Amino acid sequence: MKNDRNTDGKFSDRNKGRPKGSRNKATIAIESLLEGQAEALTQTAISKALDGDSIALRLCMDRIAPPMKDKPVAFPLPKMRDAMDASQAAGSVLSAVSDGTLTPIEGTRVMGLIDSYRRTLELTDIEQRLQSLESDHAAH
Repeated sequence: MKNDRNTDGKFSDRNKGRPKGSRNKATIAIESLLEGQAEALTQTAISKALDGDSIALRLCMDRIAPPMKDKPVAFPLPKMRDAMDASQAAGSVLSAVSDGTLTPIEGTRVMGLIDSYRRTLELTDIEQRLQSLESDHAAH
């Protein structure tokens, strides 16, 4: 075991790695170089952006109004009361992706929501069936 690694190259259980929250040496070195310079660097970036430097302008705009990571999607989706309805909803998502209403990434995310809801519906149905069986059994 060289460097506390197993024969397959993975670290052994004894090596827990860097503690949570500890920072990389390169990050610490860069932070120490920039220490006390944040205001001057910010002012320089703003000045360059105002002078028409497109890269500085993009940097400033990304800080002022970062690009949206997620946005709502609107498209018709049937009501889901049971797993069969969820199956129809999944078909609607596939149709929306194929006709360009949704992007493949949006479709994948909506499918994940449908699947989670389907599982919730199935668990609710199982719970209701179990309660019904227990009531019937207690009555006899």
